[in-house]
This record gives sequence, C-alpha cells and structure tokens, in this order.
Amino acid sequence: MKIYNTMSRSKEELVPLTPGEIKMYSCGVTVYDRSHVGHARMLMVFDVMARYLRFAGYRVTFVRNFTDIDDKIIRRAGQEGVSAREVSERNIAAFREDMAALGVLPPEAEPRATEHVPEMIALVGRLIASGHAYVVDGDVYFAVRSFPAYGKLSGKNLDELQAGARVEVDERKRDPRDFALWKAAKPGEPETAAWDTPYGRGRPGWHLECSAMAGKYLGDEFDIHGGGLDLRFPHHENELAQSSAIGRRFARTWMHNGLVTAAGEKMSKSLGNGAIVRNVVERVRPVELRYYLVAAHYRSAMEFSEVALEQAATTYQRIEGFVRRAAEQVGDVDVAGAELAPGFVAGMDDDLGVPAALAALQGVIREGNKHLDEGDLDAVREDLASVRAMLDVLGLDPLAEPWVSRSGTSNQLSGVVDGLVSALLEQRAAARERKDYAAADAIRDRLKELGVVVEDTPAGPRWTVGGTSGGAG
Repeated sequence: MKIYNTMSRSKEELVPLTPGEIKMYSCGVTVYDRSHVGHARMLMVFDVMARYLRFAGYRVTFVRNFTDIDDKIIRRAGQEGVSAREVSERNIAAFREDMAALGVLPPEAEPRATEHVPEMIALVGRLIASGHAYVVDGDVYFAVRSFPAYGKLSGKNLDELQAGARVEVDERKRDPRDFALWKAAKPGEPETAAWDTPYGRGRPGWHLECSAMAGKYLGDEFDIHGGGLDLRFPHHENELAQSSAIGRRFARTWMHNGLVTAAGEKMSKSLGNGAIVRNVVERVRPVELRYYLVAAHYRSAMEFSEVALEQAATTYQRIEGFVRRAAEQVGDVDVAGAELAPGFVAGMDDDLGVPAALAALQGVIREGNKHLDEGDLDAVREDLASVRAMLDVLGLDPLAEPWVSRSGTSNQLSGVVDGLVSALLEQRAAARERKDYAAADAIRDRLKELGVVVEDTPAGPRWTVGGTSGGAG
C-alpha cells in the first residue's frame, strides 16, 4: 500500500515500524459544540483507513484524542454559567452519538487532554532543560529558532513566516513565531480549568496535548499521524517540532485529508457555516451521509452541497437495492471469506483511492444484476459476498451493523408497504393479462408518483423506493 506522505510530498510504501502492526494517531475534536460534516469527513477518512488495514491483516492500534480544555470551552462555559467540564462532557457524549450514527468505529484509545496533564508538564520540563523552551510570567514558549528543521512538514520558510499568522502576538516572546506550550491562568478563569506546575498555575497549550498523548499511547515513534489539511500548520508543525526537539522520531507518515467548504470557506463552527451532523441526518439517512463523505478521494477538497448529497444518496440506494435483491434470492453469504475485486484492492492500495475502489464495486454490481436476471444464483451468491465485503471495508454494508439494526426498526411499516405495493402489482399483472394496458400503465405511473419505481425482469416485476426493494413473481 502506498500513502501520500505530507512530509515528503510523495506517495510512499507503507512499511510498518513493527511487521504486521500499524500504530496510528489522528487529531480529534475540540468539544465546545456539536460536530459538523467537516469533522465527520476527517473522522471517516481514518475510520476507513483503519478498517482497510485490519482487513489486510494488520493489528491496528488507533488513537484519537479529545481536546477537552481550551479557550473556547472556557468561554462557552462562562456564557452558559456552567463548568468547563460540563460543556466538554456534554459535547463528548454528543460526538459519540453522532459518530455511532455514522458508523464510525471507536478507536483503541480515546484520551482526553485533561487526563494527561502530568505527561504534558513532564514534556515541558524536558524542553526547558534542553534549551528549546523558556518561561515568561508563568507562560512557557517553544523557541522556534532553537529547532532549525521547523517548517519542514508544512514547507514554510521560517524567515517568511509572518508574526500573528494563527499565533498570538506577544511582545514578551523572544521571537514572535514562538508558540505557547503552557498558558498561565488568567484572572477570572475558573480554578477547575488550571493545574499547578513549577512555573505557576495554568493549562496546556493546544499543540502540547497531542505530543504528550501520542507519546504515551504509541511511543516515541509510530507509523501514521493524520488530520485535516488545516492542521498541517501550525498544529502538526508544532507537534513535530516539540516532539523531535527531545529526540522523538514521532510520526513516519503524515496523512492530511482535504477540507469540506461551504460557500468557498472552510467549514467551521466559529464561522457559523457548519452543517451540523445531527441536522443533516434529519434530511438524509446517516448511511447516505457516510457514503457522500467517503466516496470522494480523501485528499480532495469538497464543497458541501445539498444537490451532491442527494445524488450520493441516490447512488447508495442503487447499491443497497442490489444487495437486498440479491440477498432475497440467495440468503446469507460468507462475507469474511469473500474476495475483494482486484480493482477495489488496487484502488485502496493507491493512496486510499476510494473512487477507484467504488468503480470496481459498481462493476461487480453490474455483473450481479446480470446474473440475477439470468437466474444464476451461484454467481449471484459470489457477487453478493464480494460486494458486501467491499462495502464492509468502507463501513457501508446495509446488512451489517449499525445499519441492519436501524432498518429493523421499520420492519413492520416495510411489511405494510410491501403488501400494498404487491397488491397493486398483482392488479397490474391482471390488467396486462386481459390486455388492458392503459390500466396497467396507470398503476405503474401512480406508483412512480409515490416514489415507487417498477422494473420488469424475467423473474417478475421488482420495485424500489428509498433504497428498499421488493418483488412480486
């Protein structure tokens, strides 16, 4: 498998540090509000990466953090008159609810910043002792000029960096580009949002958190560090600098996904243009939103669009329709033992190329539909197993969890719909038998108006609506 490494600006073969094992870290979310689809896309990219690596036989240790102490969290807590912990706990619960709804698997570890302050304080101490950090009035700054390789990840020249570019300007700094490792507590901030250190009471800087948590759970060197492209600078650049400065190799491969934009701007809660996951899944099913966000190449930019979302939902419903029709004919299949289409594997092995993988999946579905029409059930069984295995890698198999449980909740209603449509199709068949084609066409047209599409096949008429399929022989 080859992955585009942001550090080298090229695709590189993924060679595990430990044979047969992949250690992967992805930056999580700052929990001051609900997650939007930009967050969801990043989380799904690395969910699919972990799923595919596991399918390929690797033992995957995936770590994704929560930033649960931050200026925005403290500000939100003040606005609501509650503790910072209450804000973060509420939004962590909401995050987990949203991600479970989208089929995102939980990682092996999900550390919170507030639970790893001792590791952060120890890291700051090592940086000060080695001359890479200094203390000013209880704040601790990383001395950027003490680390000549600074800028290597983002490709930025240190001398060209402008002071104040996503970095707070502070005249007390030795260099305006120095960044905060530790922030002194400010007057009026809650006592519960600060910790005692040798430098005074305060809280960690954002960049420090991930270096400490990645080091604790994955060691001084690990295989993959991921996140959104907006994190490349300064967040990941700063993580790399403060970790490398104390002798850690840190991440061997850096993966960054393209951003989701709205009206040309990066999707952001602070800009007020975020499409909140909870609201979007009221308009489309969660599995359809997942398909929309997974289907594009992870490094491409995405402009969030209701039209594109609806088109993706329709495409997924066609995929789902084949799976359900085939399953009606052949029953359960051995997904675990199924072979992935060669084109699917080639696409995924080429920098997690989901578009190419989906093209291969669609090719198998075309063959599967042909075999259904021919009544070749042995071939259908093989096609279905392969399609479901590929969908499972992407977290999209409609007959697997969590989607199968959710569809089960509407089984009673589906049974009623199936009975009514079947009765109408029987009337249509009777009309055709007596050569009353006008009546038969009227039934078909009325069903179409209601969103039920009827397809005449050699095995009898089949109907689809919203991805649910049925038939009458």
